[in-house]
Amino acid sequence: MTVMDLLKKIFLVEILKGMAVTLKQFFTPAVTRQYPKEKREPFIGSRGLHALVRDSNSGKEKCVGCGLCAAMCPSECIHIYTSEGDDNEKVVDRYEIDLLRCVFCGLCVEACPYAALVQTEHFEYSGYTRAEFYYTKDRLLENWDKYMAGDKGRKYIDLFWRPRSSDFEKKSKSEQDRSKA
Repeated sequence: MTVMDLLKKIFLVEILKGMAVTLKQFFTPAVTRQYPKEKREPFIGSRGLHALVRDSNSGKEKCVGCGLCAAMCPSECIHIYTSEGDDNEKVVDRYEIDLLRCVFCGLCVEACPYAALVQTEHFEYSGYTRAEFYYTKDRLLENWDKYMAGDKGRKYIDLFWRPRSSDFEKKSKSEQDRSKA
């Protein structure tokens, strides 16, 4: 051990350097947002509260009860109960999401082949009981009407839902060459 190392240990030079950095930060303005007063604008595509998409033509939900969203969910918070309806088609009786278990990963939205489930931009919600965070089919449809109805929902689906039928159309030779370049 050299004399310089010994002096550094005796006079606690590293600790004093750290304290100098801390003191320097004491006198700079804070960069945190004061949440209730200063709110961040949500961006389209952010993963907030779930919603079931309502078909604009019929007014019914688009969900057909295939169960891919529930199968893909890592926290197993989605529960779908179906029955057989007229003409042997599957009818969604209950669609439930337990938001307290949800990790908001978005895998359920990506797994849906019908673009029937979305995550809205709304992320400010709170409650006092567990029941308030257990979303049923009706509440999820209300979320669509409240946060994503009209052009906003169509824009969301146009931007973020893939694949589309246009992705599978046969391209001409010149279009294929352009896409490779």
